[in-house]
Amino acid sequence: MNFAAQLLYSSYLSERLQRLFSPRPALKDTEENDPFWQREELQLGPRHPGGPFPFGYMGNGTAGCRPALIEPERLKDFGEEHLLNGDVKVYEMKVAEAPEIKLMEPPKTRRVSVFRTTPKPQYLRFEDISAAAFRIQTGIQKTPCTYSRLSKQYGMEIYLKKEQLHYTGSVKERGVLYLLTCLTQEQQRKGVIVSTDCNFSMAVAHHAVELKIPVFAIMPSSCSSPRLRIYRDYGAMVISYGSTGHDSRNHARHLAKENGYLYLEEDESEAYLAGLGTVGMEIFEQVPKVDAVVLPAAGQYGLLAGTAAAIKHLNSQITVIGVEPEGFPLLLQSLKTDSPVKDVHSNPNKQLYGDLMERSLGVNVFQLTKKLVDKVISVSEEDSLVAMLRFQEFERSTVDTEGAMGLAAILAGQLPELKGRKVVVVVSSANMELALVRQCVDRALVLDDRVSKFSVQLGEWPGDMAKLLDFLSREDVRLLDVCHRTQSDRSDLFKAKVECVVETRDKSQSAQLRRSLSERYPSICWLDR
Repeated sequence: MNFAAQLLYSSYLSERLQRLFSPRPALKDTEENDPFWQREELQLGPRHPGGPFPFGYMGNGTAGCRPALIEPERLKDFGEEHLLNGDVKVYEMKVAEAPEIKLMEPPKTRRVSVFRTTPKPQYLRFEDISAAAFRIQTGIQKTPCTYSRLSKQYGMEIYLKKEQLHYTGSVKERGVLYLLTCLTQEQQRKGVIVSTDCNFSMAVAHHAVELKIPVFAIMPSSCSSPRLRIYRDYGAMVISYGSTGHDSRNHARHLAKENGYLYLEEDESEAYLAGLGTVGMEIFEQVPKVDAVVLPAAGQYGLLAGTAAAIKHLNSQITVIGVEPEGFPLLLQSLKTDSPVKDVHSNPNKQLYGDLMERSLGVNVFQLTKKLVDKVISVSEEDSLVAMLRFQEFERSTVDTEGAMGLAAILAGQLPELKGRKVVVVVSSANMELALVRQCVDRALVLDDRVSKFSVQLGEWPGDMAKLLDFLSREDVRLLDVCHRTQSDRSDLFKAKVECVVETRDKSQSAQLRRSLSERYPSICWLDR
């Protein structure tokens, strides 16, 4: 710095020091808002001691907090100059370096498994079920869950979740609709194809047409005409091919591959199970403080797994029970072997459980069922038929054997632990042809001891037959059939054999009729139907 610059700098600094330490004049009213003194204070206040800027604090793009006034003894930090005998003494400014910061050594690396184990993702989450409930709420009606008149008869509060009231008569509409809405636009544009006459295929035919998705149904020639008419009424393109279900399935897969259709069959996809699980959400909402939920398992493994996932998430204390037929105990055998069983060596009634023979238990559904379902039991064919009869008499509704299995377990007395508790029974479906319904009702009346068949020997005297018929009318029974045969045995040349089929109100009347007829006709013989 030359002498002229030093002199100029010295006079400037002296003037500023004099203004700093001189008494501050009183401000006039017009000067109260003058920011002059504020500017002086802001310029003189350093942020840190030893700062290199003599004219005040400099921030990094933003204004810092207002600094404190500078004390006289700290002026040397700003390069103070003293006048000594006219000589100028200049203090050299030095920039102090920041202290060296020692970095800590990085921690020793460890495997992630030492600190935490990453949980495996759940196959079916409650978020998936709630998303399905939101998506299908406009296309699926919320089925009622009503109090049953059978409650007092069996000592528990029974509520029936009537899933058979869906448009196609099956709970599988829930899973099918959500499955179809999850398809890509390209898949929906090309269309879907089904090949088995079952509740799943009927639900696909109905909802695919509602969503403007082309749907093709490949059915074997063994499928009845009323069933084929149902598919056509829904709007599906029905093609009859082959004599067995195996032929129709192979042809459907071939058509799907050649034409770009999506072949659909009931499986354990996440979307399908989530749609079926919406039943559990509705049950929890409709029946407060429910203690147990009884569901059919055979042919409805997805319904059992999905509903159990929803119920256990909402309240883990609710008991979930699955019921399957004795003739096809696929889930029970799988639980015993701790792995899904592919084939069960049994021969169930094909007319009642023909749809079940095509079903298999997947690994994911088995794991969900094993984890979430508390109990699995089996019921006989006879118990299911009697349960169908109870539905017609007390609930004024017709269901199939799959839909009646939940109630059949209660009627058979296999759930004594539910006495006095609030129980929801899921009625899954009601798709059975009328001719088969009639046969089931007739058989159920016999199993319930309400239809009896007997034979008596009467003499050929005039009026013997009329006396028997008069006796039956006084006992207030309904005569269903009567057959009069003349004996061909030489020892009974003057005897006639009469066979009668009668219907009573209940078991007590049937027992009373047996006692009365046995006393009046010692030769009576009761025949099993």
